[in-house]
Formats: sequence, C-alpha cells, structure tokens
Amino acid sequence: MRCSRRTVAGMLGAAAMAVAPLAVAAPAQAVTVYSSCDELNVDYPHGVGHPGAVDHTSGTPVTDFAIDQAVYDANKSGRDRDKDGIACEQH
Repeated sequence: MRCSRRTVAGMLGAAAMAVAPLAVAAPAQAVTVYSSCDELNVDYPHGVGHPGAVDHTSGTPVTDFAIDQAVYDANKSGRDRDKDGIACEQH
C-alpha cells in the first residue's frame, strides 16, 4: 500500500499533537517559605541545609539538620547568618 506524502505528514502531525501534552513537565512542588526560624524549626527541629554543608561553630557542630536544597534556598536569606549552608540550626 502506498501512502502519499500528504497522508504521512498528516499522520505525523496528528501523532505529534497527541504526544505533545505528555512532554510538558509537571509543575514543581511549592516550597514553604517560613516567616521565622521558630516556624521553620517546627518542621525541621535542627535546621535545614544544602548537601555538603558543615556547621561552623566553636562548640559541638550540628550534624542532624535536614538536607534539602530547595527548602534551604527558599529560607536562607536572614536565616543562615553564619553563612555555613545551614539555616536555623539548633545547637
């Protein structure tokens, strides 16, 4: 069976329109921006940091903080005062 170029082009166009909605990425989950460290510490009792963060302290470093890049990025402003990659760490 022979198909004309127009028929083949039509089939390809229809297939592309059927697949196109599947190629759209799902929206990213919204990350909570906390209003204070007290509020953040309810969900993250020892703070939240990015992968590889190390607590800068002269005492015992916090090692049990949550690691979540997106939450840290959304909440680091004003909450990571010592710039060690951990927001709202609790000693």
